[in-house]
Amino acid sequence: MAGNSFGQLFRITTFGESHGEAIGVIIDGCPSQLPVDMEYIRGELDKRKPGQSKITTQRKESDTVRILSGVFEGKTTGTPIMMLIPNEDQRSKDYSHNTDVFRPSHADYTYQTKYGIRDHRGGGRSSARETAARVAAGALAKLLLKTQGIEIVAHVSSVGKIEAPNVEIKSAQEFIDQRELNIVRCADPATADEMISFIDSVRLDGDTVGGKVSCHILNCPVGLGEPVFDKLHADLGKAMLSINAVHGFEFGSGFEGSEMRGSEHNDIFVKTHLGDVKTITNYSGGIQGGISNGMPIDFKVAFKPVATIMHNQATVNAAGNAAEISGKGRHDPCVVPRAVPIVEAMAALVIADHWLRNRNTILPQ
Repeated sequence: MAGNSFGQLFRITTFGESHGEAIGVIIDGCPSQLPVDMEYIRGELDKRKPGQSKITTQRKESDTVRILSGVFEGKTTGTPIMMLIPNEDQRSKDYSHNTDVFRPSHADYTYQTKYGIRDHRGGGRSSARETAARVAAGALAKLLLKTQGIEIVAHVSSVGKIEAPNVEIKSAQEFIDQRELNIVRCADPATADEMISFIDSVRLDGDTVGGKVSCHILNCPVGLGEPVFDKLHADLGKAMLSINAVHGFEFGSGFEGSEMRGSEHNDIFVKTHLGDVKTITNYSGGIQGGISNGMPIDFKVAFKPVATIMHNQATVNAAGNAAEISGKGRHDPCVVPRAVPIVEAMAALVIADHWLRNRNTILPQ
């Protein structure tokens, strides 16, 4: 099946299914001699793994990652890196009821029609379980970017109609520490409490709700991004829209910018006391002409409600006949708390790839 690889120079290929023996990723193009901090990689996976709290799926996976190649004596060797994450808590019987029935708003019908076969156990390859491999690869990309001072932070900025106010980022670590104080991963404590109560009420109703994740890329150098088709925001958009349940992406002023005048929206350049060029505002979201301008790169990712709900729903079966399906199994009432590390990981993969590509832009003097 095509479409399992992402990136050009820093390139990943993921493999595995939700209820197979394991999932994993092969990373090609990572520079050699990068120190590999396994505790950091495990920490990133812990933020995504299931069973974290009452507002996430109760599937129990330790998401223990093993590196099988490409690392020697704690450093990358420049050869392909293979990461393997075993599946430990498969309950395939939870999906026996939909062997021949298409779940509303899932990939069952499209996979069956496209390939003539599908793995009905949790969606197989279409399951969000696959994103654990992306988080593992993204953690390595983050370690690479940290050597250049580039930091990526995200948090849950809305759940349903509950919106968090803009949170000032004094430092990346302080922002992350604040976010991790609550199970919904919102950096504003008061809004977090409201979100948690709302998600729990939705869960008790047997229903689900969507939300948004806001992401910020800090200390990104000027010049990342390619003209025309590989614009930086285009690649970030593709990365985010490849995540399960994502239905929207906007950067900078986003859709609100369409309601403004140019005199309001233009980011005015100034020279700082350090001698570099910045802009007074950042409606461009750190990207102009598809190329980073040195300002923080800001974007939002919108997630739809999880499609599996604990109610009976009308549908059709493989023969096209009317059927009814009941919600069973272990599912998130709201996916956004666990999506935060996935958004960060995909952003890191894009920035790492473009950082490597940009090193060959100007002929050395």
